Amino acid sequence: MPNKKQHIVDTFGRVHDYLRISLTERCNLRCFYCMPEEGVQLRDKANFMTSEEVLEIAQTFVEMGVKKIRLTGGEPLIKKDVANLLLKLGELPVELAITTNAVLVDRYIDTFKQAGIKSVNVSLDSLNEESFDKISRRNYFKRIKSNIDLLIKNDFHVKVNAVIIRNLNEHEIPDFIKWTLIDNVHIRFIEFMPFDGNKWNWDKKVSYKEIMEIAYDYFGQEAIQKVEDKKNDTARNYKLQNAKGTFGVIASVTNPFCDTCNRIRLTADGKIKNCLFSQTEIDLLTNLRKKRDIKKLIIESILNKKKERGGAHALDDNFAKTMKNRSMTTIGG
Repeated sequence: MPNKKQHIVDTFGRVHDYLRISLTERCNLRCFYCMPEEGVQLRDKANFMTSEEVLEIAQTFVEMGVKKIRLTGGEPLIKKDVANLLLKLGELPVELAITTNAVLVDRYIDTFKQAGIKSVNVSLDSLNEESFDKISRRNYFKRIKSNIDLLIKNDFHVKVNAVIIRNLNEHEIPDFIKWTLIDNVHIRFIEFMPFDGNKWNWDKKVSYKEIMEIAYDYFGQEAIQKVEDKKNDTARNYKLQNAKGTFGVIASVTNPFCDTCNRIRLTADGKIKNCLFSQTEIDLLTNLRKKRDIKKLIIESILNKKKERGGAHALDDNFAKTMKNRSMTTIGG
């Protein structure tokens, strides 16, 4: 009699079949909301998963019912031997996707196709070069925009993620939405979230409600249509009439999607985080190297998952000051 298909289920009945793997903590940008200004502390490479270990752990998750894997960072495309790793992961029976800042996309677009990657998320917080340079502390805007255009031209499903921060880029919300009229691009506005070193406070947050008010005020309520969200979508999605693409809001602070969360995060140093805001981790990599059964540890982690926001009932200034979490770049997007 065949074995029953295994699933990773928490105490709230949520099936976890989506794994996000961070391939590196390093990045070729220095976006202030993601990475501390002084950068992250460099550690010996022995602390991080090799490509072979990434593949072995990924295979274990697939055996436990994971159906989708998204590769993140830092910037995943700066990992050594990333092309070969993409091709190997592409052989697994999963939907493979990637989140990147797109600086190096032109070098790997053929590899994406060979690995079966069809969906690419790109982080881009401004359509103004000067503003982008200020946010990222680098000057790759033209290259990134060109590579996004290249992805669209090659029929990838392209999502552009923009973190919206008060008095910085909220005025660009209409410009991002107008982009969807021209190209088949899917814009996702993300509420500014608290992480170690990013100087978050409540006043810098632009809420889901405010983002939609800006959209309605500019385009008119009748011009914006609600798009049906998929079961595990993180965004509330919308579309302009006759637009080629869509736009949406990820409201992790004011309107979280915890009830339908199916995500597991694996950090570049091999720790499992059962929630983006979780302040606890379980070390899979050390146990893998000691030939221990990591399936038990995966189940243990998910059974300890809180109902929402890593156990925080609300994300406020006090939470941001007392939380013991990593910077975003060391968690993985």
